[in-house]
Amino acid sequence: MKARVHVMLKNGVLDPQGEAVRHALGSLGFDGVDGVRQGKVIDLDLAETDADKARETVTAMCEKLLANTVIESYDIEIA
Repeated sequence: MKARVHVMLKNGVLDPQGEAVRHALGSLGFDGVDGVRQGKVIDLDLAETDADKARETVTAMCEKLLANTVIESYDIEIA
């Protein structure tokens, strides 16, 4: 199975990388961008064949390593 994890900073958490991208876009002439939030995507190839077990395993991975749950949220896609 394949899993894709989207990790983003929670609302209200300062995103300096996103702000740097927003500023750079404005410098390049892309006006009208009021905000940018930058995150990460993690693709995993799993040996598991049961989707529910895969989701449970990936959730544990996110809670222990892939996301800092104090300041980040995550979303999991299983395929």
